[in-house]
Amino acid sequence: MSKQHTSVRAYGILVHEGTVLLVRSSSPQINPPLWWLPGGGIGFAESPEDTLLREFREETGLAIKDPVLHDVVSDVRRRPNGDRIHTVRVLYTVSLNGGELRDEAQGTTDQAKWFSLRELDAVNVAEYALRAIQTATAK
Repeated sequence: MSKQHTSVRAYGILVHEGTVLLVRSSSPQINPPLWWLPGGGIGFAESPEDTLLREFREETGLAIKDPVLHDVVSDVRRRPNGDRIHTVRVLYTVSLNGGELRDEAQGTTDQAKWFSLRELDAVNVAEYALRAIQTATAK
């Protein structure tokens, strides 16, 4: 019997010097590998902004500042085990505030990488992330 679950998450769009920062899913079941925005699940009693700062540091090693609400989107998808997940994503634009880029160890992501905006067509980017990057950079 499949289950249903709702997840509320916060993500950041970091565009810096003509590039955007993405993280890669560590799931070996996803081929080609899927890239998305740094961020993750909002913990109990944690604000979306605090989640964003924490997740960015965990997944990329970078510190960010000046989060500005960009959009809130949601979607429903089916996981490989048949469960359905409803994800609500709180999306922010952010600015770089230091740190050293590094990959997350033993997490849901395994690589952090800067991509030029022109490269994104050749990369398997999550649909929500690609739309968010396009609208954030169209301004």
